[in-house]
Amino acid sequence: MAIFTVKFVFMRRSIRNQLPVNLNLNVRGLNQSSTLAINERSRQLISQGRKIFRFGLGQSPFPVPEPVVESLRIHAHEKDYLPVKGLLQLREAISGFNKRNQKVDTRPEDILIGPGSKELIFILQMVYYGDLIIPTPSWVSYFPQARIIGRHVQWVNTQAADGYRLSAEKLEMICRTDPNRPRVVILNYPSNPTGCTYPLDKLKELASVARKFQVVLVSDEIYGMIHHQGQHVSIARFYPEGTIISSGLSKWCGAGGWRLGSFSFPHELHWLRDAMTIVASETYTSTSAPIQFAAVTAFEGGNFIDVYLENSRRILRYLAKIIRLKLEGQFISVPMPAGGFYLYPDFGYYREKLSAKGIFTSVELCERILEETGVALLPGIDFGHQPEELLARLAYVDFDGRLALEVLEHSYREQKLTEDYIRDVCPMIWEGTEKLVQWFANL
Repeated sequence: MAIFTVKFVFMRRSIRNQLPVNLNLNVRGLNQSSTLAINERSRQLISQGRKIFRFGLGQSPFPVPEPVVESLRIHAHEKDYLPVKGLLQLREAISGFNKRNQKVDTRPEDILIGPGSKELIFILQMVYYGDLIIPTPSWVSYFPQARIIGRHVQWVNTQAADGYRLSAEKLEMICRTDPNRPRVVILNYPSNPTGCTYPLDKLKELASVARKFQVVLVSDEIYGMIHHQGQHVSIARFYPEGTIISSGLSKWCGAGGWRLGSFSFPHELHWLRDAMTIVASETYTSTSAPIQFAAVTAFEGGNFIDVYLENSRRILRYLAKIIRLKLEGQFISVPMPAGGFYLYPDFGYYREKLSAKGIFTSVELCERILEETGVALLPGIDFGHQPEELLARLAYVDFDGRLALEVLEHSYREQKLTEDYIRDVCPMIWEGTEKLVQWFANL
């Protein structure tokens, strides 16, 4: 198990100004998580009277399904510490969920519940001594977590033309230079920030290389259930002995603030499961009891979950289509998303015009767009790209998800969604996209 030391060095100063001036920490130079920072900044600007289009934070707009909320009400009295691994009934429900949705057999004893999958990914990196391989672009917290712990990170460049996917060839190239080196590869798909996913043939090729070099795969499938066509496939089907499925309630069940995540281990990685359980017992102890009881209802599913997911996917699929068409109509390249609620536009077409305005980096670009239009985006540098690459993540979630579902059920159940639906139900998305497109048209 990795052990790291935190050391504070203080200088003598006046009592009034007695502050630490040298922090010998792996966190030195890191900032607050980009997604949380843009959310707080957006709130601050709104409180100042600005109209802000919140395309920065990736939080599900949809409400938690009512039967799940009712289950939370019923179990609000649960106050006891639950087992470190999690409530047995919940682990049984997740085991059934994996079997139904992915045809993957996971035993309840091989499932670990945590206060969000983010915490579990962090603990995994603590207990497993190995390099971390991350495709670029990737979710904003993988690299900072590795840096805090002191892990070596190997970024792997991917291309927009390939859907920003890690290829089996690149993974093999990395592994064969030192075939016995322990490695963890994180695959997140549908992807944050791109919305892209992996077809079956690519998953099989990656699984073959991972098996050859005994790589531990963390398949971050937090957006799997909101694949826009409902066709997500876990790589655990093809590399079951070495894949950990990471999931939770935040994205497909609209329960980000509930903070419940899960790791489903293969039996072959029981030693890693046990090591993580030890750390969990000494850190968060156990996940909130009422939340775990309520989560059983979500993972057991039923017709109410099926309808909720079908309607959520339909809305997200149409939003992605409309926004992408508008952006590409203004020469802004956007890879075709397959799931989630993100687009990853490339503004490189405007590089010369942006340079003339003193804009050379993705950070400068997003700052200027926010200042002049109120549209909040996250720059590509936050996802592992170089500063000069004019990329940004657009989260299309700034709408009332409850209203969107109700209007769809009432007026669009038997007919196609239209642009009028977006204008009426998702006005901030519509207006924010129009402002963004017009800003580039006026360069």
